[in-house]
Amino acid sequence: MTRDTYVFLGLVLLFAVVNGVLLANGVLAADWEGLGVIVAAGLTLALYSFLYKDNPLFKVAENIFVGVATAYIFSQNWYQTIYGEVFVRLSALGREDSVSGDWWLLAPTVLGLLMLTRFSRRFGWLSRLSFAFFVGLGAGLTIPRTISSFILAQIEPMLQPLSWSIEGFNLLVILIGVVAVLVYFFFSVEHTGVVGKVSRIGIWFLMISFGASFGYTIMARLSLLIGRVTFLLDDWLGIM
Repeated sequence: MTRDTYVFLGLVLLFAVVNGVLLANGVLAADWEGLGVIVAAGLTLALYSFLYKDNPLFKVAENIFVGVATAYIFSQNWYQTIYGEVFVRLSALGREDSVSGDWWLLAPTVLGLLMLTRFSRRFGWLSRLSFAFFVGLGAGLTIPRTISSFILAQIEPMLQPLSWSIEGFNLLVILIGVVAVLVYFFFSVEHTGVVGKVSRIGIWFLMISFGASFGYTIMARLSLLIGRVTFLLDDWLGIM
């Protein structure tokens, strides 16, 4: 066996000893809740072991995470959408307690079944009808929202009147930033002279935007890390 094998076997043994001590001291309850805490702590440490190098413990934890997440998403879609919204409501059609407007569910049900024809070489072309409908529906719903959120919402502050106040200064900064960034991405004119200076200002605005987005992402990831460390120190080890 290699050195890495001994290291990981030692870590597994240490994890087992620590859990035995915690159970003996009453820090962890000897019930299903305590078992859940032990499993969660083990999977957390196994995932963090990738910081050392790729190893079998990480692969096991990764596969368990992917499998559980897939099963959870499938169960949610099955019970809430397929079973709850399709089977139950379609099986009630024709009864006195059924809603008269439930007949429209036949259309999305047929479209969903046509997607399954993708697995057939003979009838696979029928799935194109469903994919075309859903792609068109998605584009029709997404494009107006995107234009409203990312284009019109950016133009609106530029149309506001400027004033000698903090709000007016913010509007001026937004105006300069939008114009400078648009000039930077206007490649039909050579970026020299005034155009080059304005495009350089646009680069500064882009770098500030990227830096703020990256900082926000790091803060979100650190909050997840803090949550897991708090779980290990409090719920598992009980030292907080």
